[in-house]
Amino acid sequence: MARPPLLQLSDIALTFGDGPLFRGLDVVIQPGDRVALVGRNGSGKSTLMKLMAGLIEPDAGTRTVPPGVSVGYMEQDPDMSGFASLGDFAASGLDPAEGYRVAMAAEGLKFDPGKSVAAASGGERRRAALAKLMAEAPDLMLLDEPTNHLDIEAVQWLERQLAGTRAGFVMISHDRAVLRALTRAVLWIDRGAVRRREQGFDGFEAWRDAVWAQEDEARHKLDRRIKAEARWAVEGISARRKRNQGRVRALQALRAERAAMIRRQSAAGMALDEGRKSGRRVIEADGISKAYDGKVILKPFSLRVLRGDRVAFVGPNGAGKTTLLKMLTGALAPDAGQVTLGTNLEIAVFDQNRAQLDPDLSLWQSLTGDPQMRVSGKADQVMVRGAPKHVVGYLKEFLFSEAQARAPVRSLSGGEKARLLLARILARPSNLLVLDEPTNDLDVETLDLLQELLSDYPGTVLLVSHDRDFLDRVATTTVAMEGDGRAVVYAGGWTDYQAQREKNVMAEAPAKPVKSQRQDVERVGKAPAKGLGFKEKHRLERLPGEIERLEAEIAKLTEFLSDPGLFARAPAKFEKASAALVERQAALAAAEEEWLTLEEKAAG
Repeated sequence: MARPPLLQLSDIALTFGDGPLFRGLDVVIQPGDRVALVGRNGSGKSTLMKLMAGLIEPDAGTRTVPPGVSVGYMEQDPDMSGFASLGDFAASGLDPAEGYRVAMAAEGLKFDPGKSVAAASGGERRRAALAKLMAEAPDLMLLDEPTNHLDIEAVQWLERQLAGTRAGFVMISHDRAVLRALTRAVLWIDRGAVRRREQGFDGFEAWRDAVWAQEDEARHKLDRRIKAEARWAVEGISARRKRNQGRVRALQALRAERAAMIRRQSAAGMALDEGRKSGRRVIEADGISKAYDGKVILKPFSLRVLRGDRVAFVGPNGAGKTTLLKMLTGALAPDAGQVTLGTNLEIAVFDQNRAQLDPDLSLWQSLTGDPQMRVSGKADQVMVRGAPKHVVGYLKEFLFSEAQARAPVRSLSGGEKARLLLARILARPSNLLVLDEPTNDLDVETLDLLQELLSDYPGTVLLVSHDRDFLDRVATTTVAMEGDGRAVVYAGGWTDYQAQREKNVMAEAPAKPVKSQRQDVERVGKAPAKGLGFKEKHRLERLPGEIERLEAEIAKLTEFLSDPGLFARAPAKFEKASAALVERQAALAAAEEEWLTLEEKAAG
């Protein structure tokens, strides 16, 4: 006998703001379902999940949950009022004998159950809410962005728990790796309609694009029919005294059908503007270290970052990634060692806490109040990549409506806050982007666009992220915070780092990192003497071409090594290319030093 659905929404209608968000919505969740709930920011994913949880009453339609079926919901901003500690909240409603479940979840999700609610960060609160849901073990789990604010180890713990559960779950997430690993079906919200695909997230994007292509073709055919019928209607007036009213009515119906078609929301109008070209050497860190209250955050560490590098920083929460990032950009002084920044640097920073956004200001004020975007004497314009633009028009490029322009920042969702911050930093010319957790809350399409922008960006990128798929697609070098203050540099993105580290562990040898892009190269030549000899003049003329050749070879090798599956597929080729990359980077550094010495000597 077939088991009844865990949850059913029938003919749901719900209106928010000016128009209907859902109309005639039907959703069925079966026992054992593992469903990805996807859609653009603002499409209604969280609202639909709250309808499923029974937290929102629809304007029409019914929500059905069979007797005896339990439904649990993990929200993004849990209400913990009345609870002293995170553990008290997570254990509320549980039998005291089941308290061990909270302790197990707290260990896997890395938060302290004894921490007071008042002192807890937003990320810790969300982890406690997730622990509560996992401990309750309902028949149906509704998970709204469960991986946000989790480091990669905690995400992998959550993956293992969900992979082994018999419960059904519906998950909103923008982490492709999680969705591919766990889901067996997709609910896609698009312009108020919900489509279901009985396959996991892998392949969803190809299906989505095929649906859109069919829509475009149907729209194109309808436009041609309307054009043909309209031509007949106009020409028929001169040819006949009495028009065929049936065809006129058919034309009116075609036009009504075309007007009812809802156009897809365009992608965010994101673009990057490189400022002045930075020097070849962007950052030189030599033996830097840091400790707080006797705890070592970073042991002596050296790194050279060259123009065009994409350096990712990975490791558990609290390992010191943001601290290292601040030292490398000059925002924080190391206890020992030295950081030298390159010439002509224009730095743009995306901070994980969105601290650059004042929650009490409107979106309009957030842009026009930025000194780097303000246009003198124009209260309604902002400077965008060197040209003035109306503030509402610029906000629309990032998918904000005109009504939202005067709304306070605090009213925005997490994804909308991320887009607003991106609107600020992408308006400024820059040649060094510092992105600390930019992937939190962004929808899949915006993540795709951001990845494309970073790939084409001629400047340098420093990136902290727990999104493994994004790291694989962007990073050319990975700095791993491996505990006890150790930072180790590996070539490639997340998959390459894991493969290299696993090989080192299997060989029962300490991690042998690929050398960082910092190379200890002796400065060629002594104190410069005035004038150049014949050989030196000849060498100075040849060096620019040699430097250009080495840069081209480094670019090709970097592109070759960016393939996330290369190490597993062809480890010998990977190691050979890695060695060649290190060799050419050293040769480039030596050539640059030699050129600089000869130039100084020639200048006397």
